[in-house]
Amino acid sequence: MSKSKTPSSSSPDPKLNRMLASLPASEYERILTDLQLVEMPLGWTISESGDHVNYLHFPTSGIVSLIYSLEDGSSSETALVGNEGMVGISIFMGGDSMPTSTEVQSAGQAYRLSRKIMKREFSLGGQLQHVALLFTQAMIAQTSQTAVCNQHHSLDQKVCRWLLMTLDRTDSNQLKVTQEMIGHLLGVRRESVTQVLGQLQMDHLLDRGRGRITVLDRTKLEERVCECYAVVHDEYERLLPGKSGSKN
Repeated sequence: MSKSKTPSSSSPDPKLNRMLASLPASEYERILTDLQLVEMPLGWTISESGDHVNYLHFPTSGIVSLIYSLEDGSSSETALVGNEGMVGISIFMGGDSMPTSTEVQSAGQAYRLSRKIMKREFSLGGQLQHVALLFTQAMIAQTSQTAVCNQHHSLDQKVCRWLLMTLDRTDSNQLKVTQEMIGHLLGVRRESVTQVLGQLQMDHLLDRGRGRITVLDRTKLEERVCECYAVVHDEYERLLPGKSGSKN
């Protein structure tokens, strides 16, 4: 369970989250005292499938995965969220819960906002409502494209897509992640991920260490990935305030 506290001078700026940064001063000031800083440790499950969601989380750092699990115990990631967005869209979409669980795949921090305050802001029809709906549209695009990618593209392409989408939500070319975690998120065997990463390393696109992956040549990684990465990236760029990542 994460610990929460109100923002202080030593806390990260809430505007490190691009959605909060896009709010006009009047809206931002109205919710500022209601924002609670929470730590997002690696592996923390923010909500389980079917849970009644009580808080929206706006990450300022770290990455959260939306994971769909089957009855046989298998699972795969349907979308991921960094500081471009928020976790907990069921609060304002009217469903109260989601069929996916939300799990921290890269440790960081977030500001949470209660269901009550978000519903109040949504009813006012301001900028927070506007960007929340745009983010939801972007998430639908990501989820839909992930489903297409999982059906039609090779594991090599899927791993490259996952690496690039994760890089877009970090400030480094080094990812703290295990091959077992990537297999869990992609819904494939760890051994298959190891084989793909080994080939990418032989081709000098990345380097592997214990619990970390360092991308050495992003340009070549983008040349190797399927079109799904660009489709989702461009949709996020079109819809959301600020930039979701770089394709340099």
